[in-house]
Amino acid sequence: MAMHPNQLEIEPETVQDLVADQFPHWRGLAVRPVTSHGTVNKVFRLGERLVLRFPLEPGPPDEKRAWLVAEADLARSLLGRMPVATPVPVALGEPGRGYPLAWAVYGWLPGTDAATASVGHSHQFACDVAAFVQALRRQDTGGRTFDGPGRGGSLSSHDEYVASCLGRSRGLIDVEALARLWGRLRETPRAGAKDVWTHGDLMPGNLLAEDGRLVAVIDVGGLAPADPALDLMPAWNLMEAGPRRAFREALAVDETEWARGQGWALVQAIGCLYYYRVTNPVMSATAHRTLEALLDELEQ
Repeated sequence: MAMHPNQLEIEPETVQDLVADQFPHWRGLAVRPVTSHGTVNKVFRLGERLVLRFPLEPGPPDEKRAWLVAEADLARSLLGRMPVATPVPVALGEPGRGYPLAWAVYGWLPGTDAATASVGHSHQFACDVAAFVQALRRQDTGGRTFDGPGRGGSLSSHDEYVASCLGRSRGLIDVEALARLWGRLRETPRAGAKDVWTHGDLMPGNLLAEDGRLVAVIDVGGLAPADPALDLMPAWNLMEAGPRRAFREALAVDETEWARGQGWALVQAIGCLYYYRVTNPVMSATAHRTLEALLDELEQ
């Protein structure tokens, strides 16, 4: 079932044709769909070492191509600088038979997504995620600051969005309690905290595990300078109470930053809860778990 209006559909046979036309040296490699609960790209493996990413939502081809180029540049900026593997850009495909947009080729990173790997109980995994966040924060922003309408600037700028999503989520969760929580979090001060590099979308599906450890972080298209609290979201979308405390301690997060992290987690989750309830139940369930964790923490 399509997740977005006018969502682009692409089948393995079309992918095989595009690869054969544009990258004939890969013509003999098998194409296999990847089970993914992501909402931005349709993903296929190509052979054993490559992964192909096809944007799901239509748009001006030049803008979509520029976005993929920018994402690859961001990915290259992380290579060799993080404590775990990050995406390695390989090539850029162009519009062709059966698909109207540019598409991306990356190296395949092994691992199991954090939700499937059931690592939410692991203190070690929580500390691994904290180490990634710390390494990202240490990268020089070159004076850049948050610039955009999305998550990472001012919490209160999302008032209208949160109110709308709460209205659409009645019957799915205790929206009155969430509204009270939002009212408390939305004005949490930055207390002089400067923007740092953030991943911006540290969902369980973007954290890959092997033998209980974090081995890779993927989907870096949202990498940008922003409120450091933005990358605290795994505390609630993945981690149980004990690992959540270990994560907070490893990052030395104070009360105001923690509250802003709660705010960003709420903004992200309340939009996903109702929107993906039918079309992406895993994403909606993750949002529900996040919001319940926030409410449980409020009661403690």
